Amino acid sequence: MNGVPMKYAATSPPGFFTLVFITGLSILSLNMFLPSLANIAQAYQADYSIVSLSVAGYLGITAVLQLVIGPLSDRFGRRPVLLFALAVFVLASLGCMLAGDIWTFLAFRVLQGVIIAGGVLPYAIIRDSVPEQEAASQMGYVSMAMAVAPMLGPMVGGALDELFGWRSNFLFFAVLGSAAFVLCWIDLGETNKTPSETFRKQFQAYPELFRSRRYWGFTLCVTFSVGAFYIFITGVPLVTASIFDLSPSVLGFFIGSITAGFALGSFLSGRYSKRYPLTTMMIAGRIVACGGLVLGLTLFFMGFVNVYSLFGATVCVGLGNGLTMPSANAGALSVRPRLAGSASGLKGAIAVGGGAVLTSIAAVILTEGGGPYQLLGMMLFCSILAMLAALDVLRENRRRGRKVL
Repeated sequence: MNGVPMKYAATSPPGFFTLVFITGLSILSLNMFLPSLANIAQAYQADYSIVSLSVAGYLGITAVLQLVIGPLSDRFGRRPVLLFALAVFVLASLGCMLAGDIWTFLAFRVLQGVIIAGGVLPYAIIRDSVPEQEAASQMGYVSMAMAVAPMLGPMVGGALDELFGWRSNFLFFAVLGSAAFVLCWIDLGETNKTPSETFRKQFQAYPELFRSRRYWGFTLCVTFSVGAFYIFITGVPLVTASIFDLSPSVLGFFIGSITAGFALGSFLSGRYSKRYPLTTMMIAGRIVACGGLVLGLTLFFMGFVNVYSLFGATVCVGLGNGLTMPSANAGALSVRPRLAGSASGLKGAIAVGGGAVLTSIAAVILTEGGGPYQLLGMMLFCSILAMLAALDVLRENRRRGRKVL
């Protein structure tokens, strides 16, 4: 084929490692530098509330970008969209590293949000290739493996900060982004076998997606499940600073612990999703998350105020999310399979947009005095809403005569 290796033109999905790497990078970019937020504020002599826009603003722009990335991949294919996003991410990471003032830093930080393509498109690639419940199983294993990156990310970020300064985090992002670009160039075959002929025809099919109650149930379950995680990463630095004396590297370790729970939950999801309906896995995850948070709050009210009471409860949130989200993601993309990219993008936009709103609310509500109770209480509220969304999908499946519990 004109000297181009057949693998570059293949329609088979990429290797497992490629999917893990690009998905992990999209999440790593959110949390690896969190232990450095205070040092970034000090370096630029900026208020912590302004520096925290590097999280809330990043989430906001990724919500918008997902609305574009999904349809673009349905129209032009998964491969070219992902390669372009990786190239921009590398340039934006270098911009963050070299920024001379807080506003330039924030501008490039927001531009880094294009890496969300690595969080959207792997799910569409999997759904392009396999049926619904098998897709949930594969998504569970991908989530389990890629969870290692964000689990270690805060630890690595804290260590890099202590050894070389906070800017080294963004140099590391640039290196990882370059490696991901090369890997995708070599391994990522195009899996979108039926691209949309025009954007007009594609958008004419959207009302089918928007009118689906099942789609919104799956999507809201994802949104509020991940919303509890966003509240955690925004509030836990303040909470731990007010009641515990933790170094950046130790704080990074505990921040990463929620992702350890997510990895275990994703492993269990990968193992059991083929055996049980999607709603069974979703509801089981919600029970674990809500139960852990209730236990954590109970321990705090009883006077057991320590890092294990706090992070033990949040690890349960990670475990519950690992059980819930692969099935919820697979369900959302299975409502209209020919719009898998758009469904993934819209779902991700709603989830991240909701996360941006929740992080902003958390930043306003959380105080040093009531931090632990407020943090766990807000996470519990989100987890309960996710449970209600999962139960609504179950009711809709029963109404349609689909396989349930």
